[in-house]
Formats: sequence, structure tokens, C-alpha cells
Amino acid sequence: MSLIVQKFGGTSLADAEKIHRAARRAIRAELDGQRVVLVVSAMGKTTDDLLSLAGQLTVDPPKRELDVLLTTGEQVSIALMAMAIHAAGHEAISLTAAQLGLFTDSAHTRARIQSISRDRIERELSAGKIVIVAGFQGIDSSGEITTLGRGASDTTAAALAAMLDANVCEIYTDVDGVYSADPRVVPQAKKMHVISYEVMLEMAASGASVMHSRAIEFGKKFNVPIHVRSSMTDAEGTIIMAETPGMEAISVQGVTLKEDLAVVELNGVPNTPGIAARVFAEVGRHHILVDDIVQNIYDGGKFANLAFSTNASEADEAKVVCEQLLNNLGAGTVELDEGVCKVSAIGVGMRTHTGIAATMFDAMSKAKVNIDNISTSEIVISCIVRQEDGPKALRCLHDAFELDKLNGDSEGS
Repeated sequence: MSLIVQKFGGTSLADAEKIHRAARRAIRAELDGQRVVLVVSAMGKTTDDLLSLAGQLTVDPPKRELDVLLTTGEQVSIALMAMAIHAAGHEAISLTAAQLGLFTDSAHTRARIQSISRDRIERELSAGKIVIVAGFQGIDSSGEITTLGRGASDTTAAALAAMLDANVCEIYTDVDGVYSADPRVVPQAKKMHVISYEVMLEMAASGASVMHSRAIEFGKKFNVPIHVRSSMTDAEGTIIMAETPGMEAISVQGVTLKEDLAVVELNGVPNTPGIAARVFAEVGRHHILVDDIVQNIYDGGKFANLAFSTNASEADEAKVVCEQLLNNLGAGTVELDEGVCKVSAIGVGMRTHTGIAATMFDAMSKAKVNIDNISTSEIVISCIVRQEDGPKALRCLHDAFELDKLNGDSEGS
């Protein structure tokens, strides 16, 4: 019997009516002869409300206690979903991460999955039940509650799909698929019916909020097709799958805007071997994610300015970590620039098409968008720009690469 993993985000579970709608989707899949595993997020804005409540008590809540607090949202959702399925006359059971056996490392608020036990979930599926799993959460080897980071119920779903050899992992959300750009910023953005793991991974990492990047990593590693679709309709969404030759026919498939960004700059750092290693080892020890890195040498090679971008939510912590390190070195200062964002052009066709960078920079020049920093990889070109220029930059790049003319039904579009 085939198996399907379905994940429902918070907006798809915002009230009782939406929970019943999600339950009917799961029941329909079961009636079609599939074993069904559901992964659910907290209802609506529950997580935001809990974070706001914590913020009213303290400006710096302990991360362990944040994890204990935030996981209550998913526990509410799994219980209500099980009730809805039972009310419709079908068998279901809700499982927290601890009950399931989803183990992570001990990095509170941004833990990574290490292993998932098959025993409980296989037993419940064999008993004919729809299994409902709390997304976003895990436990470490000491039994402490952990969370995987905001939006990481996608990651829970993809990891379960990989572990259970699911036929497909369906991600239900408030949008009907993956678009060539954020349609809220670029109204003429086109829905893509098929996209490769590689391009989707880069888009997610570069600001496309429709999917969590670690979920794509699981899909790619274990070759699990991921179907991003709307919870409000039965329309087909976007299939994320392995790359095929036809996907290289289009040079750029999407453009993204990452706004939750900040730049940490270490000025006056001694330009000696090992300094950069010490900086990023310390940043990594605090589990702070690093994006782009830029180093400028001056004063005849004696000193350097070393800058890196990171998530805005981690910027203050990154600044403190770097200040402590420079104090130990007895040199340098740290500055934080929170007025930046990043625009990116992404496509596997960049491997075989030329002139992409020239088109990108020319478009931004004509739009009078100044570029603070440029970074490139095999299928991505990214520019850090001022925050107020981000939406304008995204629109001009979408126009420059004529993404509104893509045929959504063609492979790689």
C-alpha cells in the first residue's frame, strides 16, 4: 500500500472549519487506498502570539524555555486534527515528537534532526489509523524539548516522507504553488508547475518563504517528490523533483528577495592567518547562520575589514559574539547594518547561458538601485542592496529576465 505525507501550515488550520477541511483531505487520501501521515503546524498566528507573550515578560527569554513554550502550539493542532478525523468516522492518533521518537541535536530554537524511530508510526499505520505528527519539534538525547526553527514543519514532513519511503510529500499552504517571484511584490509572477530540488533549495535559502530549505534538502537527498499546493482548492500546485535536461533551457527560473537580513562588519582586524577561522568558528559554535562573506584588505595588507550577512533575528547575538572575540584579540570594532536586503536570480540554465550577470547589473542600474555586495555560485547571482530598494530591485529583475513570459506548463519553467 502506498503512503503519502501531508503537511498543513498554520494558515490552513486557522479555525475549526479549516481543520475540518484538512481532515477531509486526509480522509480522502485514505479512502483512495493510501496510508496517511499528517504533519501540522500551530494554528494561525499562535506561534507569533506566544513569542509576543514571552517578549512581554523578558527581552531575552532562555532558548530552552522558548522551545517548551512554542511546541505547545503544535500539540493543540494535532489533538484537534485527531478529533476532527474521529468526528468524521475515521481512526486517527496524534503524536508529539517525543511520542514518535524524533531525535535532534541540542541546539535549542534551531535544532537539526538526527534520527526518527519507525516503530510507533508503523504500528499505528498498521492498525489502520491516520497518524498526525506535531511539526517543528523534536527531543534531544537527554529528553529535552527542541524546535527546528521557524517554518520547519516542512522539514518534519520531508524527513518523515524520506524515512517512510513515501510516494509524495504534499505541502499544503495558503498559496497555490511556487512562483517566479513573490506575487505580493511582483503581481505578474508566474506559477511554476515543475522545479528542480536544486533551484528550489536556492530560492528557499534566498528568501522564498513558501518552503523551508532543510525540507528541500531531505527531498533531494532521498529523492522524495514534494508537491506544494493550496489547501483551499484541488488545483495542481508545483512539483519539486530531480533535475531533468529540459530545465536548463531557461537561464533564470526565479528571482527572490530576502528581507530578514543584516550585515555584521568587523573593522580593523589583523590580516594574519587564522583570524577568519577563529571568527567563523566562534560564530558557528553559537549556531549562527552565515550567508555572504566579504573581506577587504588595507594599510599595505596589515589590516582587514571582514563582513558577513546573517538572519536579522540572529544579528544582535552575532554582534555580541564578534565583539567578545575582538576584545580577546585586543583589536578591531564591530558594526551592525540592519538596513539591507538581498535580491537573487536563480536558474540551472546559468550553467549553459552567458550574459546573465550583465543583464542583472544593467537592469539594476537602470532602476537606480545601488549594489553593496555581489556574490555568485553556479546557479545563483545575489546582490545585497539597501532595504528600501529591495522590492524595486525584485520587480526590475523579473522584467529583465522576462519571467512573466514563462510557460508554466513547460518543464523547467
